Amino acid sequence: MLMDSLIRGCRATYRESQMVQQLMKAARSGTKDGLEKTKIAVMRKVSFLQRKEQLEEEDDAGYLDVAVSEMKHPPPQLSSMPEGLTSHQVVRRHILGSIIQSERSYLESLRRILQEYHRPLMEADPRILSPRKIRPIFYRIREITQCHSMFQIALASRVAEWDSSEKIGDLFVASFSKSMVLDVYSDYVNNFTNAMALIKKACMSKPAFLEFLKKKQASSADRITLYGLMVKPIQRFPQFILLLQDMLKNTPRGHVDRLPLQLALTELEMLAEKLNEQKRVADQIAETQQLARSVSDRLLSKQLNSEQGSLILCETLIETVYGERGQVLKSKERKAFLFDDVLICGNINVKGPPDISSLVPVGPKYTMKWSAPLQQVQVVEVGQEGAQNKDAFFQQSGAKRPSVSCTSGKAILGPPRLYQELQELQHDLSVVEEVTLLVGTMQGTYQNLNTTVAQDWCLALQRLIRIKEEQIQSANKCRLRLQVPGRPDKSGRPVSFMVVFNTPSPLSKISWVNRLHLAKIALREENSPGWLCGEDEGKTVAVFSCPLLSCHMPVFAVRSPERKLEAALHNPVHCALLGFSAASTSLPPGYLWVASGGDGSEGQIEIFSLNRPTPRALKSLQMGCPVRCLEYVPEPSLTEDVETGVHKAPSGISANICVGLDDGRVLVYGSVDTAAQCLLTLHNPEGCPVLSLKHCSRFLFAGLQNGTMMVYERTNEDELWDPDSYRAVALGSEPVRTMLVLDDSVWASCGNSVTVVDIPSVTTQKFEVHPDPVVSVVHMTCAGGGVWMAFSQGSSIRLFHTETLELLQEINISSRSTLLNTGQKSMQVTSLLICQGLLWVGTAQGLIITLPVPKLEGIPKITGRGMMSLNAHCGPVDFLVATTSTLSPELLKRDSVGDAPDPCAGEDRSDGSCQESLQQHGSGPADGAGRGRGVLLQYKLRSTAGLPGRPLTALGDEASDSSQDSLEHSVEDGSIYELSDEPETWVRGRPCKKDSGHRDRVMSAAIISGGKGYRRLKQGAAAGTRTSEDGSEDILMVWQLPLTV
Repeated sequence: MLMDSLIRGCRATYRESQMVQQLMKAARSGTKDGLEKTKIAVMRKVSFLQRKEQLEEEDDAGYLDVAVSEMKHPPPQLSSMPEGLTSHQVVRRHILGSIIQSERSYLESLRRILQEYHRPLMEADPRILSPRKIRPIFYRIREITQCHSMFQIALASRVAEWDSSEKIGDLFVASFSKSMVLDVYSDYVNNFTNAMALIKKACMSKPAFLEFLKKKQASSADRITLYGLMVKPIQRFPQFILLLQDMLKNTPRGHVDRLPLQLALTELEMLAEKLNEQKRVADQIAETQQLARSVSDRLLSKQLNSEQGSLILCETLIETVYGERGQVLKSKERKAFLFDDVLICGNINVKGPPDISSLVPVGPKYTMKWSAPLQQVQVVEVGQEGAQNKDAFFQQSGAKRPSVSCTSGKAILGPPRLYQELQELQHDLSVVEEVTLLVGTMQGTYQNLNTTVAQDWCLALQRLIRIKEEQIQSANKCRLRLQVPGRPDKSGRPVSFMVVFNTPSPLSKISWVNRLHLAKIALREENSPGWLCGEDEGKTVAVFSCPLLSCHMPVFAVRSPERKLEAALHNPVHCALLGFSAASTSLPPGYLWVASGGDGSEGQIEIFSLNRPTPRALKSLQMGCPVRCLEYVPEPSLTEDVETGVHKAPSGISANICVGLDDGRVLVYGSVDTAAQCLLTLHNPEGCPVLSLKHCSRFLFAGLQNGTMMVYERTNEDELWDPDSYRAVALGSEPVRTMLVLDDSVWASCGNSVTVVDIPSVTTQKFEVHPDPVVSVVHMTCAGGGVWMAFSQGSSIRLFHTETLELLQEINISSRSTLLNTGQKSMQVTSLLICQGLLWVGTAQGLIITLPVPKLEGIPKITGRGMMSLNAHCGPVDFLVATTSTLSPELLKRDSVGDAPDPCAGEDRSDGSCQESLQQHGSGPADGAGRGRGVLLQYKLRSTAGLPGRPLTALGDEASDSSQDSLEHSVEDGSIYELSDEPETWVRGRPCKKDSGHRDRVMSAAIISGGKGYRRLKQGAAAGTRTSEDGSEDILMVWQLPLTV
C-alpha cells in the first residue's frame, strides 16, 4: 500500500513538472497562448501545483478583474437641458437619458448576481453548493460586468460633452465591435441552458439551495428571481437596437452622428443575430437530447443524437379527439417536433414542483407517442378529405376505428361534418330561391304564401349558412389536421389516422403548415445540398438556413436561341390570402412579368400567375421590338370624401406596368385584372432606346442610351402621365443603364459616375464611383443607408453611403466561388438584389451567390461568409427579382366580406360565366346594397369556407352588423378571391383604407432568377457538370424563403 501511494505521488509530481516545463517553453518560444497563460499565472501568483477544480476556477481566458471605483469614475449624468434646442435635439437628449438609465439598471442587475448570489454561495459555511457546481451557473457574468463597466466609463465621458458634440454612435461601434465582447456573450449564451438545468437540479436535490433562492427573491425590492436577472444579458442587445433606432429616427440628414449611428446599428444587429442563432441552436440541442432519451427505437434515438441541429420547429400543441357528431371527446397537451425528415409527437410528463417552477423555467420530459416520415404526412383542411386516397382508412387519433367501412373513402370526424352540413344548406337555399321566384308568379293572394314570407325563408337560410361558415373558419384558423401513416391492416392495405392539433394562434398554424411544406421541398435532390459555404472549407449549409429551390421551368413555350431575357418584375396583390394553406405554401400572390429582347428578334412578355406553389403561364404579349426594361407602378392611395364617405376612384387609379422598348417608346399597361391592355404610349424626341425605368410620386423617369434621362409628369392626379409634358436631363454621353429611387431623389448611372437627381427641383449632383473611365455602373440595389453597385468589368461590387456618398466597402465576388473550380479568375456581375438580409449576386457564368447583410436601418455591409448555389444557369443570370407579400393576421379575424347575396352560390356555372360576371362587376359600380360598399365579388367555389370573413351569401342587416362587427372590423375591403377551385386570375377589391403599419405581419417572399438553361453543380467539379436542360432554353428558377412570422 505504501509503495502504491509513493508511485502515484511520483506520477502526479512528474505530470505537474511536465506542465510547468511546457508552459515555460511556450513562453520562451513566444507563442501567444503560452505567454498569456504564463503572464496571468505570474500576476495572480497562481501555483501550478493545484487541483484541477482550482484551475477551472481561474480559467477566464485572460480576462483580468479591474476594480471600477464610482468615486473615481462616477456614472454618467446628463446635465440640465439648455435653451434654444430644436425638437430633434430635445428628443435625442431624452433618448440619451433612456440609454443612461437602461445601462445603469443593467449594470446593477449584473452586480446583484455577483454580490447577492455568487459571492454568498461561494462564502457560505456550511456550503450550500460546491464551487464545482457554482462556477458553471455564473459562467462569464464577471466578464460581462467588466465589459459594461468600461462602456459606462466611456459613456460618462461622452455624456459630459454631449451639448458640444451630440455624438454617440461611434462609442457603440468602438465598444461592441470587439471580438472580446462577442466571445464573452457567446460563452454565456451557449451556457445559459446548461446553467438553468443546473439550477433546476440543485433545487430538487439541495433543499438549502431552494430555500436560499426563495429568501433572496423575498428580500429583494422588485421580487425578481435569479432567472429574471440572468436572462437580462440575452435581452441586452435587442434593447440597445431599439434605443438606437429611435435615436436614428430623430437624427436629421447631414448630422455628424447619423453615419456612426447607422454603423452602430449594423454592428449591434450582427452581434444580436449571432447570439440569437447560438441560443436557438443550444435550445434545439437541449430539446433534442431530452427527446432522444425517451425514444425506445434505438435507430431513431441514434439519429436524433447525431443530428441535433436538424430540428426545424417544436411547439406545445393541444391534441383534440372528436366524436362522430363533432363533440370533443378528450384533449391533451402534446409536444410536436418537426425535424428535416421526420415528425414526432411526444407526451409531456409532469414538469416538477410548483415552487421550483416559480424560480426557474423547468423543462418538461417527453415520451414519444408516434413518429412518421415527413414525406408521408399531409396537411388536410376542413372540407378537403375527398381529395385523399380512397384506399386508405382514416382513423381518429386516440379513438377506435369505425367498424363499418366508409364508401366515400372518409369517415365523418367532427369538423368535416360542418362542410357537409354547409353543402346541404346551400342546396336548400337554391331550392328556396327557386320557390321564391315561383311564388312571385302566383296570380292569387294567399296567407303565409307570398313573396315576403319566401324572402324570410331565404334570409333565415342565409343566416344559417353564415353561422356554418364561421364555424368552418374557426375550425381552420387554429386547427392543424394532419393525416399520418399508421401500421398496415391485416390485409396489408395502408392505414392512415387523422391527428387534430389546436395551435395557440392562427400564426402558429401558418408557421407549421409553411415549415412542413418547405421541409418536404428541402428533401428534394436539388436541395440536398442546395448551397455551399464559400469560406468554410467546402462545408454545406444547414437545410433551413438558406433559400430552397422550389422549381425550375421554361419561360417560353417555343425555344429561340436568339431571344434574350432582359427584365422581370412582380406585380403584387395587396390582400388577405385565400385561406391558411394558400398563405403558407403558395408563392407571394400576384403576377410575374418576364420580358425578352435580343438582336434581330421581336420583344415578348410572358405573364405568370403566382397563386400556387409554382408559377403558371397566364398570358403572352407580343411587342414590335425588343423589350429593354420594366417598371411596376402601384396604384396611388385612395382619397375619400369626408362628408359623404365615398371613395373617389380616378380613371388612372389602378396599378400600371411600364415597358421600355428598343425603339424609344414607353408602353403603359394596366395590370392583369384589368385585361393587361395598353393604356398609353410615351415617346422621346430622338427615338433612343429606353434602358431603364423608375417612378416616384407623380413622375416617371426613363434612362436612355444617349445619356439622357426623360422625366414624364402627371399633370392631373386622376390621369396617367402626359405624353407632351416631359423634361430631358442630360447626364453625360454614356448610356443610363440603371436607376434607383431613394426617398426624394433618383440615382442614375452614366459611365463610371452616378448622378443624384432631386425629384421636386430636378437639380443634380454627380460623383464618381469607379476610377476607370472605361467601366460603367450596370446594377444598383439599396438597403438601409447604403447602395451596392456592380460594374461592366471586373468582379468587384462596391457599397456607398446614401447621404455622404462615401465608399464604405468593396467585395471581390471571384473569391467566393473558388470551391467550385469554375476555372474563372474573374467573374462579371450581371444582376444584384437585396431581400430579407441577403445580397443576391448573379454572374455571367450562371452562378448565384448570396452574402449576408443587415435587415435594419443600418449600413448593409457584408457581415459574414457567403454561400453559393449548387443550382445554376448555363449562361449569364439575366435578372433576379424578389416577390414579396404581407399577410396581416387582423384580416383573418374579419367577419365581413360583403353584404350582398352571392348570385353564384348554389349554381353550377361555368368558369367562363363566372369570369365574365367578375369583369362586369369589377369594371362598373355595384348595384343595390353593394353600392358605396365596394365591388361585389362573385366566385365559383365548392364552398365559401376558404374566404376570409363573413360569406357573400349572407345578407347583412343592421342588427347583424352591429352585433358581428362591434368587436371586429367593418366591411371587408381588401380581399382577393380566386375564380375557381384552380384559379388563374385574382379579382381585386378596394385596398384597405386603414393603416396597418403597426400590426403583426406574416411576410412571404420568393426569389426568381432567369437565364439560359439549368445545371446542377457538384462540389470540386467543373462548372459545367450535369446539365439537365438545353443551354439555349430560357429558364426560371424559383427560391422560396420561410415565412417570417
